Amino acid sequence: MRAARFSVVIPVFQNQPNLPDTIPRLLELRKALPRHEVELVFVDDGSTDGSLELLLQAQARDGADIRIVKLTRNFGQTPAIQAGLRYATGDCVGIISADLQEPCELFVEMVRAWERGAKYVIAERTERSEGRWHRAVSSIYWRLVQRFAFQDFPPLGYDFCLLDRQLVDAINGINEKNSSIFLLIYWLGYRPERLPMTRALRAKGHSQWSLLRKVGFTIDTLIAFTHLPARLITVFGLTMALACLVYLLVLLAQWALYQSAPPGWMTVVGLLTLIGSMILFSMGIVSEYLLRILDESRKRQPYVVDSVHEPVRRQAAEQRAAGESASARR
Repeated sequence: MRAARFSVVIPVFQNQPNLPDTIPRLLELRKALPRHEVELVFVDDGSTDGSLELLLQAQARDGADIRIVKLTRNFGQTPAIQAGLRYATGDCVGIISADLQEPCELFVEMVRAWERGAKYVIAERTERSEGRWHRAVSSIYWRLVQRFAFQDFPPLGYDFCLLDRQLVDAINGINEKNSSIFLLIYWLGYRPERLPMTRALRAKGHSQWSLLRKVGFTIDTLIAFTHLPARLITVFGLTMALACLVYLLVLLAQWALYQSAPPGWMTVVGLLTLIGSMILFSMGIVSEYLLRILDESRKRQPYVVDSVHEPVRRQAAEQRAAGESASARR
């Protein structure tokens, strides 16, 4: 098989403690894949620590294979990966987190699967070496995805994968916001080849995924990939209509049998409170959809690139080409 280029997209946000270990391990892939060119595309997603400085130092030291894309601010994991996919030039492209809770050495096996014809390879989590609370919250999210979006989705999820250029080009044609890049890739319909993997504990630093971010991400996923929130309005409406009908029949029966109407003020207050709450809840769901429609109608890019630091080799080639062009004009 001809020599191919293998790109790795790594979103970076507040990863200063991890990068001194992450960068050398990723660069080791050059030795593990000697027949392929290995390109590392780091996307600095608005980090305010020393992450960008560490990346620039690494590029100056080992910069033949490192491209750095700096975003203007923190846009989130999905936009950062979308930016990395647009700047990756490989025939196949891997995606991995900068904290390396997934073993980047598994990329070697993924590339071998790609060489055999696989267009989509995922590292399917079989276990998570994390705290009980973190596992419980993540489990709820992935169960919702399986139940309402993709029934054959990995039970413990994935965020470590390899894509053929065909899939990368398809994703680059989608500018969807408020979404999950990994569910978006799965939505394309390609059957993934699955490699088992255990997600390790974070060795350094701490996760930027707060509980509030996880809740927001879950809402975005349900709205983007399922009809569940909209269907809830219909179900609640039918349920309340049925409950009110039953209650009306009970009141009519009581009046017919005992010729008396029940005391009403507590009943009225209770029903008004319940119905009012349901209306506000339903309006909240509709508002979430309207906000996303507004986001899409604005046609804003999901991210803004501040600067791109090209690999040293490419910079030298561009300077050489510019010099030759200037000489030819003389």
